[in-house]
Amino acid sequence: MRKAVYNLIKVISARAGVLVFFIMAFEVMIMVSPFAFFFYSVFSPFFNFLNRFSSTAWLTNFFLPHMILPPTLFLKSVRILGSILFVIGVVTFIVCACQVYIGKLFKWGIANKGLYTYIRHPQYLALGIWGAGMAILWARFIVLVTLGIMFVLYYFLALDEESRMNNLYSKSYKEYMKKTGMFFPKAIENIIHLNALQNTWVKKLAVSSGLFIIVLLAGVILRYITLSSIEYFASQNVTLLSILPEDNKIISNVIKVIGQNKNKINFISNDKSYLGYLMPVDYIMQGMIADTGEKSQLHKHHNTFVLIFDWVFHPFRHLRNPPSAQMAKMHGIDPIFARRYHCPLNIDNPNMACDTCPYRRVILVEIVNGNSVSGSDSLSVKYKRIPAGYIDINTTTGEIISVNRVEESTAWKDVPTPSI
Repeated sequence: MRKAVYNLIKVISARAGVLVFFIMAFEVMIMVSPFAFFFYSVFSPFFNFLNRFSSTAWLTNFFLPHMILPPTLFLKSVRILGSILFVIGVVTFIVCACQVYIGKLFKWGIANKGLYTYIRHPQYLALGIWGAGMAILWARFIVLVTLGIMFVLYYFLALDEESRMNNLYSKSYKEYMKKTGMFFPKAIENIIHLNALQNTWVKKLAVSSGLFIIVLLAGVILRYITLSSIEYFASQNVTLLSILPEDNKIISNVIKVIGQNKNKINFISNDKSYLGYLMPVDYIMQGMIADTGEKSQLHKHHNTFVLIFDWVFHPFRHLRNPPSAQMAKMHGIDPIFARRYHCPLNIDNPNMACDTCPYRRVILVEIVNGNSVSGSDSLSVKYKRIPAGYIDINTTTGEIISVNRVEESTAWKDVPTPSI
């Protein structure tokens, strides 16, 4: 009886672990859906609690750039890898699940065909690959932590299943175990010496703790690489970075215009430090930085599936495509001139195409308790950043079109959103 209860607790823990992971990882899908505030009515207090303490605030931060286009080939490759792992994991998981449940239905005994010819737990491996892809696609540290916990729980669940299978099919299952690896083919497990330790508590502790540390360390390293790869432009108490890498050639002029017109920008104080994001005026993800109006509140629009599809299958298009491009497509208008027909600044210039548009928006966030902070330090987890306002600028003439103060919240109110 005690053993049955223990096994039940193991199974429930593992299932709960994967459920928590997918709730965290699928946050991005919920964010762009009409149900965003139902989700955050429950989870926003949790995120805000973590954000209150320096020891836990890092959990709500991101370790990969998700509001800006990855500036290096390596970071682009990691982002593309996320989509690949996501698709491979989902497809493999479904195939393996069908094989297992069809086998149970027809009482085929041990599942030892297909991928099970080489690996004893391909379904768990597929779940792990799927999870790794999700952790890259929505790169909050808390997603990475829950992924590490999921790996550990499913490692112990796999051990428990093997113990039960040995009891049911003693001889045949032991023969099967000799020919196959646990999560990788036998040849690979022999190379990494996974079977060197006997199946004792030492091995279990080493594998489980090693899994968790590797997962978390990967995120820390990727965040360091990300912050080191971004190009920063600082002048006085303002640091700027660009959403589009090609805008780096105009960013020095933009920061010069801001410096020369500080007296006109009513939300900038000389005794505070600011981080600014340079972007197209209709940049689709700007609501994550500040609430700049209804167009930046993606959960109020009805493009959820289009955005999610682009997010997975077109890793960078969803960052480049403004809402106006989708509207232009719906109305049969050439997307090249989308900004002309749906320009947020109401500028109707028949000669202006998207790729030659000189107008840019700079959203500035105040770095709380971060006096004289600049460069990559502006994105440090030590500091809290709150929206201050945004400026629309003609980067060709240097004319400031508008100056707008905003509330101290994003389009998702007080929910901690990506800082890179």
